[in-house]
Amino acid sequence: MKCLGYTWIRTKVKIIAMNENVALRSALDKNLKSAVTTAFLMLPESFSEEDLFIEIAGLSYSGDFRMVVGEDKTKVLNIVKPNIAHFRELYDSTLQENPQVVYKVQQGRLEIDKSPEGQFTQLMTLPKTLQQQINHIMDPPGKNRDVEETLLQVAHDPDCGEVVRQGLSAIVRPSSMKQSTKGIFTAGMKKTVIYSSLKLHKMWKGWLRKTS
Repeated sequence: MKCLGYTWIRTKVKIIAMNENVALRSALDKNLKSAVTTAFLMLPESFSEEDLFIEIAGLSYSGDFRMVVGEDKTKVLNIVKPNIAHFRELYDSTLQENPQVVYKVQQGRLEIDKSPEGQFTQLMTLPKTLQQQINHIMDPPGKNRDVEETLLQVAHDPDCGEVVRQGLSAIVRPSSMKQSTKGIFTAGMKKTVIYSSLKLHKMWKGWLRKTS
């Protein structure tokens, strides 16, 4: 009986672990698809794997004022270049299963549907927070259009990708400002000035490498 009890407990633990793994996997898949869709909207019709992965890796830095003042702007490139194979493995199934993209694996190239219909489909699958932010940017005061109507307008806009980038920046920027302000008060003004000077020096060296 004890053996049966132990087996039941062990089985229950396995089932819980499996359920947690399924939930985590589902959440990860959703995040991967959202990242890919967001990047698609900000890229041209044809692009390389590296272009895609740089865009995806840069999503969390979009609008981050620390990347304008202080952070080395080659940081995203430095993340992606040594890890292309890992990015490819992570996003392979998401790209292969997406009906809107032609993924030429051997050439490392992709082509995405940039028609208004294609872009509207992509916009409609963005995270709700980003959709609402885009609506806030595009909706004139007093008009109060619903999100779907705004996204349809954006899908026909030649600057669709830039609108998405602005929406993303508006989400990221407050967080980066808050973290940086918190750093000033926790580290002390003198340490912050020294740290910022080092960051600016690092960014300057990055620019020199890029222009040389």
